[in-house]
Amino acid sequence: MAETGQYLFTFKEVVEALLKQQGIHEGIWGLYIKFGIKAANIGPDENDIRPSAIIPILEIGLQKFEKESNIAIDAAKVNPKPTTKRKAK
Repeated sequence: MAETGQYLFTFKEVVEALLKQQGIHEGIWGLYIKFGIKAANIGPDENDIRPSAIIPILEIGLQKFEKESNIAIDAAKVNPKPTTKRKAK
């Protein structure tokens, strides 16, 4: 069997993993991505250069949202607070 070289995740799966990693149990949170923009003259060779935009991803994180969507989920549903049970004596 071939070795897997790539794993893909939905936006919601990424948000869920980040919520669990940060220990967030309340509120609606969604994916936040900060982009930068740079410009350069690039091309396959010096006779075919074109002005181009380069858009790097600068940050990935979580942001509060008002409602659930394809990029936002309720932390209470996917990462509920653990319940503590008292032991009977």
